[in-house]
Amino acid sequence: MQDHHPRQAQLFWRPGDVPVSARFDDPYYSLENGLAETEHVFLAGNGLPERLAPGFEVAELGFGTGLNLLATWRAWDRAGRPAPLRFTSFEAFPMAPDDMVRALAPFAELSAHATRLAQVWTGAEGAVTLAPGLVLNLVLGDARERLCDWDGAADAWYLDGFSPARNPELWQPDLMAEVARHTRPGGTAATYSAAGFVRRGLSDAGFEVLRVSGYGRKRHMTTARMPAP
Repeated sequence: MQDHHPRQAQLFWRPGDVPVSARFDDPYYSLENGLAETEHVFLAGNGLPERLAPGFEVAELGFGTGLNLLATWRAWDRAGRPAPLRFTSFEAFPMAPDDMVRALAPFAELSAHATRLAQVWTGAEGAVTLAPGLVLNLVLGDARERLCDWDGAADAWYLDGFSPARNPELWQPDLMAEVARHTRPGGTAATYSAAGFVRRGLSDAGFEVLRVSGYGRKRHMTTARMPAP
């Protein structure tokens, strides 16, 4: 991976080794069960792994701990879906390798995948092969600046920035419009947020938007689909 001079994530830790962003004062994943939340919101919310097909691309706003990637990877393995699969993530503040290992340690069921990620993770920009047919492409910097230059298009988006109240920059209408521009026809998006301005931003960008049942204490979340022509 090539270094893009990232600003490293600054963390503190809650009981149970839950990482919290010092910059946004928000945990990286659910205090109840981060893996179950990821599977409910991002996998089920995008119809995965059932939709995975050769050449499928997942894109993500906010790589964080890598939990979403690992959950997707495990689901892909379990389902025996065909390769290749590409996972592109936009991250402004990548975690230090030691912090990432600590953050993922509670998820014993992901240990094999987490070990492989730790072997290649430097927090620098670029593409790495995680397994035969699976490539992680990390794009560093402000997504509002980097997404417009991306030449890819996603079949499924994970919109996983910190809370819109704490990290509003990652949920603005202009960025949602870029997400839409980089979504293939019939592609989808999902987020734990059900904030009205997030749903409106996606709708105004051309998505068909639904408010659906959230995970745990979050009553609602958002899914979206880009209509096919």
